[in-house]
Order: sequence, then C-alpha cells, then structure tokens
Amino acid sequence: MASAKTSILFAILCIVLVHELLIFGGEQFQAEAQKIDCKSKCNYRCSKASRHKMCIRACNTCCNRCNCVPPGTSGNEDVCPCYANMTTHGGRHKCP
Repeated sequence: MASAKTSILFAILCIVLVHELLIFGGEQFQAEAQKIDCKSKCNYRCSKASRHKMCIRACNTCCNRCNCVPPGTSGNEDVCPCYANMTTHGGRHKCP
C-alpha cells in the first residue's frame, strides 16, 4: 500500500515539474520572438550625437544585451533600467 501512495505522489510531482518547464520554456521562446529592431532604435537615439559612430556602437551593444532602448535622443533612461545601469570598465555610463 505504501508503494502505491509513493508512486502516485511521484507521478503528481512529475506532472507539476513538466508543467513548470513548459511555462518557463515558453516564456524564453516568446522573449526571443519579441526582439526589438536595435539598428533603427539606435539610429534614432544617436541621430543628434556629436560622435555618431561611437554612439551607434555603444547603443547597439546595450540594446542587444537589454533588448530595450529608451525613447528619444537622450534621457528617459528610467524606461530601460538595464540600459541605464550598464557601465564601462571605468565606471562611466556605457549606453548613450
């Protein structure tokens, strides 16, 4: 009798585990499908920068890592915390 109870409990745990894997696995595929167009977002973000090529390079790096670019040509970094908190080796803000 104890063996049957153990088997039922094990089966329930397996079902819960499979359910959790499907939920979290589905989110990963959904996030990949919703990648933003970093090139166009960064072109607009850096359109008024004095060092355009350097701005584009840094912006694209930040965008690819964070999948987010703040709106406008400057500021608004509260919209993308990952983008706003990224720093260079020297401790300066990396993302324009």
